[in-house]
Amino acid sequence: MSAATQIPGYIAGTWTIDPVHSEVTFITRHLGVSKVRGQFTDFDGTIVTGDDITGSSVEATIRAASINTKNDQRDTHVKSDEFLDVEQFPTLSFRSTGIRAAGEGYVIDGELTLHGVTKPVSLEAELGGFGDGMAEGSKVVGIEAKTEISRSDFGVAASLPTAVVADKVKIELDIEAVLDN
Repeated sequence: MSAATQIPGYIAGTWTIDPVHSEVTFITRHLGVSKVRGQFTDFDGTIVTGDDITGSSVEATIRAASINTKNDQRDTHVKSDEFLDVEQFPTLSFRSTGIRAAGEGYVIDGELTLHGVTKPVSLEAELGGFGDGMAEGSKVVGIEAKTEISRSDFGVAASLPTAVVADKVKIELDIEAVLDN
């Protein structure tokens, strides 16, 4: 029996990420004592669910300049060439290379390109499910995923001491996508 037949309402097809009902957020430590949270507000992507979920794929693009940490001064600094350098590297991108079952969820293996550097990344994913969308006859899928990266692996503020901003950055995705007709 395939994994798809075990998932209630599973639908094979091509899905477009709905940015209005999705979030791309991150968390890192500041001065070793508190957390700074932020989000990217401009992103898009496509999910292709295969006949079996392990044959599925994901591609997504995030506009780096859309970072929002709820502090304009910090956002301007993070957009600068000391951090994301949004002028030279306007996008972050993710392309999956495989999906595998892992316990109650899945792992989405892929390649993250950030600051002009591409590295392998694995996302722990939980399928929220498949359901009816708001428009008549439309279908939606929900997926949550998370990972942790080292900013220095991607050359982001590599010279900045980790006592100021932690090297580890947690990334959390809460995605709703709509089936293309």
